[in-house]
Amino acid sequence: MTTIPGGPAGQFVEFFRRHWSRGAPGLDTPNWVLLLAYRVWVLALLFKLLGSSWDMSWHFKYLRDDLAPPHLVNTVGTVTVVVLVMIHTYTGMGASKRALRLMQAGTAIFLVAAPLDVLNHRINGLDLTAWSPSHALLYLGTAIMILGVIDGWIGQARPGREKTALLGVLWILFLENVLFSNGQQEYGVLELRSWDRGEPYAEPSLLRFAAEQMGRPVDREAVIGFALPIHDWVYPVWGVVAGGLVLVAARHTLARAWAATAVAGAYVAYRALIWPLLVAADFPPSTVPFWMVFVGLAIDLAHRRGLPRTATVLLGATLATVFGYAALYLQDRLIAAPPSAYWSAPIALALLAALWWSAKPLARLANRPSTVDTASQP
Repeated sequence: MTTIPGGPAGQFVEFFRRHWSRGAPGLDTPNWVLLLAYRVWVLALLFKLLGSSWDMSWHFKYLRDDLAPPHLVNTVGTVTVVVLVMIHTYTGMGASKRALRLMQAGTAIFLVAAPLDVLNHRINGLDLTAWSPSHALLYLGTAIMILGVIDGWIGQARPGREKTALLGVLWILFLENVLFSNGQQEYGVLELRSWDRGEPYAEPSLLRFAAEQMGRPVDREAVIGFALPIHDWVYPVWGVVAGGLVLVAARHTLARAWAATAVAGAYVAYRALIWPLLVAADFPPSTVPFWMVFVGLAIDLAHRRGLPRTATVLLGATLATVFGYAALYLQDRLIAAPPSAYWSAPIALALLAALWWSAKPLARLANRPSTVDTASQP
């Protein structure tokens, strides 16, 4: 590998000196350029991660502010993403055509969704849920963007520890984005408990504003409408199905026996780390989804049996649902967890099995290798 002096700053200067010219996507890329680009991608996504984590806690305490510090942190990441996509687009380096199209599409959706979200708040006031359409577009754009980064890194990085490590980080970031909307309930359940203790985390102005939007006085029902407006079945179903599918994909692409457990564990470790930092800064806490580790463990265990693909899918979906719901129940009893409708377990099992099984045929239709069929993995 060519060594470029001067650290990252020197590498940036050298990149523009040597390689700043128009090229088609998939252009052969020197390894040092590839590493530089994707390390900056991770940095940009980390800024977005920190900003979004702070943002969720911020909105359970204060009335919304377009220029709130969490938004500014997130914006640093977004601006860096835009610059990276422009560089990939112009030079054709570091990404295949498919990866570049995903990066471009995801970034475009996010950039459209951001002002729509601001407009939504201008018209409708406080947005009481992380599950709103404008928020969903933000998550969708970020998800497509990260998929493009994952696809580009898998396709161009040299085999080795750095490829595996960076790919693992990207899957952790992708999992966090997919599960981010569940934060509504994870913060909401503790917000309601704070009200019941007589020490609400939310500022009086926020509770008053939320209650006025619902046409109610500031009472417990208004706090429930603000903190926990989502049906109780959504939280476990989304965690098992959406989170489970991400962990299946991560296991396949990482090609490691306990990859799903490791990705889920790293995500939970991040949530456990950010929790005391937010509390120390006097922001509301959330429950930590420890139960998601058991969803990852179930997926890994299903693949240890060496069964045919269909049997692996059925076993994996069954174990992920049983382990996930059981761990969620125990967490609720031992620590804290959002209200969950446990009768939804069969629905989660059926959805996970159907989507997992259909992924390989859909991948074939797209003329690409499947990223979720892991039956052949050890």
